[in-house]
Amino acid sequence: MTLEETMRELERLGSQQTRKTYLRHGAPEPLSGVNFGALTTLKKRVGTDPALARALWASGHTEARLLATMVVDAPALSWAELETWAKSLDWHTLTDVFVTNVALRSPHARRALGWTRSTSEWVGRAGWQLLASLLVKTTVLTGEDAEDLAPWLARIEQELPTAKNRVREAMNSALIALGSSGGALQKAALQTAKHLGRVEVDHGDTACETPDATQYIRKMQARKAAATKPATKAAATKAATTKPATTKAGTKAVAKKPAAKKPAATKAVAKKPAATKAVAKKAVATKVAEKKPAAKKAGTNRPAPARTRPRA
Repeated sequence: MTLEETMRELERLGSQQTRKTYLRHGAPEPLSGVNFGALTTLKKRVGTDPALARALWASGHTEARLLATMVVDAPALSWAELETWAKSLDWHTLTDVFVTNVALRSPHARRALGWTRSTSEWVGRAGWQLLASLLVKTTVLTGEDAEDLAPWLARIEQELPTAKNRVREAMNSALIALGSSGGALQKAALQTAKHLGRVEVDHGDTACETPDATQYIRKMQARKAAATKPATKAAATKAATTKPATTKAGTKAVAKKPAAKKPAATKAVAKKPAATKAVAKKAVATKVAEKKPAAKKAGTNRPAPARTRPRA
């Protein structure tokens, strides 16, 4: 798709309701009001298109820039271009989408952590959000121990109280991510959260709330602990599945017993005709007995009693 075609499609997909929502969350104009579901569908149609991505980003249009982060070839961006995009960020949601779709996938991600020292609200936010994402979503910082990561906690405790509004929010996210690492770092993060207290962020005319760092660190640790339980259950289930093999052998042994009884049952059935002959003899004897009344003595003949009911 060309830039003109894409911009026309964005205008067609927009809605007044989504436009109002974006404005309420601080999105700058121009914008069309295209929701993220429609943007994702459009991204699939466009595919990866670096040239279009650059043109969309340069347009300054809110949804065009969101789409640009989705269709750019992030790993191929140079450090200079990555930083140029970062310096032109102008909205907290765009900043977060840029971090997830572009900075996090860049080979320059570790270098980009230097953005945490920027005086720009949006570049600074990008740096702290990137730190949180690297800790939670990647293994880039896995090799670093508590001593390596502890300086981040010291900076958060020192800088957060006076940081700009949306930078404070991102620093709070980084604090939670550091605390989710467990061990000594978790204890240090909980201590930092205690010293800072509840972090206040102005979310404007929205229902958004700032998460409590202490509560979220404990929740994330609980989830990790729960995630290890299925492995134990799986091992127990695997051990249990070996028992049916013994049961099957036992079943076979039981199944053989009826087979041994079948011949005897067949013979018993075969003898039944003999019983039938005996019944036949009895029937003949009965017939003979029925004939005896013909030899009654004289004078014993009496009239049969009259029927009192008609035959049915």
